[in-house]
Amino acid sequence: MTPPLLVLYDGECGFCHGSVRWIVDHDSQGAIHFAPLAGPTAQAILARHPEVPTDVDSVLFVEREGDAERVTWYSAGAFRIARHLDRPWSWLAGLGVLPTFLTDAGYKMVASARYRIWGKADACTLPAPEERARFLA
Repeated sequence: MTPPLLVLYDGECGFCHGSVRWIVDHDSQGAIHFAPLAGPTAQAILARHPEVPTDVDSVLFVEREGDAERVTWYSAGAFRIARHLDRPWSWLAGLGVLPTFLTDAGYKMVASARYRIWGKADACTLPAPEERARFLA
């Protein structure tokens, strides 16, 4: 079963790995879980959500409540992730009131340059023993 809060990320992206590490460090409740987009967890979720574009170049945020599951991406996903972080970082969710065409443009600009600037992840940093349960295949 999908955890209530799940980030699906590019397992080869250096920026994405850094972002996952940053989220872990700023989610003191340990509520957010993680899975690579190429893994079986993500593939099962994507099969249930045909509304997600197959070529989406974004982190996906999955929120589950009971049987209902919601997937967001681009800036909407980032702002929804921020809602679950420790303060003051959770306040970034307030930027979600900005026009989506602007916030998505900024997100896509970073996404298009992420490999060029941060490179590919050569190897994952292993999570600490107390964090391992938050990482899914």
